[in-house]
Amino acid sequence: MDFYLNEPSVRPDPSFNALEDAKALRAAMKGFGTDEAAIIAVLTKKAHFQRQEIITAFKNEFGRDLIKDLKSELGGKFEKLVLALMETPYDYLAHELESAMAGLGTNEDVLTEVLCTRSNQDIRLICEAYQNKFGNSLEDSIKDEVSGEYKRLLVMLLNGARDDTSGVNLEKAKEQAEKLYAAGEGCWGTDEETFVVLLAHESFQQLRIVFDEYRKVSGKTIEQAIKSEFSGDLLTAIETIVRCVLNRNRYYAEKLEAAMKGFGTDDSTLIRIIVSRSEIDLGSIKKEYQDLYRKTLHDAVKKETGGDYKVALLALIGDA
Repeated sequence: MDFYLNEPSVRPDPSFNALEDAKALRAAMKGFGTDEAAIIAVLTKKAHFQRQEIITAFKNEFGRDLIKDLKSELGGKFEKLVLALMETPYDYLAHELESAMAGLGTNEDVLTEVLCTRSNQDIRLICEAYQNKFGNSLEDSIKDEVSGEYKRLLVMLLNGARDDTSGVNLEKAKEQAEKLYAAGEGCWGTDEETFVVLLAHESFQQLRIVFDEYRKVSGKTIEQAIKSEFSGDLLTAIETIVRCVLNRNRYYAEKLEAAMKGFGTDDSTLIRIIVSRSEIDLGSIKKEYQDLYRKTLHDAVKKETGGDYKVALLALIGDA
């Protein structure tokens, strides 16, 4: 799946000392007032596994729960961002999925963003984290929340339907492109199942070839075709898979821009993408963002956010 440029913006700290960091955090929160700058300096420059070691060192040295201390000292969006950093990556995504399904209504955009962009291995580890954290299978929870072909697509992804291991097959891609054409533009109505099954099962590398062949068959791009054939959550899910196949870094750059565009800021999306991609490919997403919008992600986030929340986000994004 990884045929993209994957440059993180946060890397493990080579001079890491869990005890020293634990002491720095305790000093930042002890007594009157809180030294937010010190908290940001420690936590945004560490890898997720190093932050877990800091939690253990903090408990061993002070007999205190670092997460509880952070919750009592911080507030608002800054607290939400810091607590996101303190979870392991898959626990954090499991938490985001649960939040998207909690209460009245479901935030399908979060389900789509998390599940339609990731590899089988990532999805398997998210499912394990969800089961351990909430005592219920992610598949059962999702089945209760969504319906139709959208549900079918998510369930296939949750069950590891995607073939991440096979190479590309040009002849097969030609056949698959013909099948997609026959299921959409080439018939009255749309055979949604054909699209869903293919997009859930084939590797991203194979799908890229299929999409090239589709353009030759139909004279349209796959993006143009699906926009005229699908709607609602299923359209968003299929578009997400297509966009990630073609350029995953661009997909995330566009999501970040959408989160900051117009009136108000979608801070949940901003936090989720910056935290979850910082150790994977946020460095590459930054470059894609600048190419697309002729401004740096650093400057865009600086303009949209404020206070310690802004400082922490910019520290994760890295240099302008």
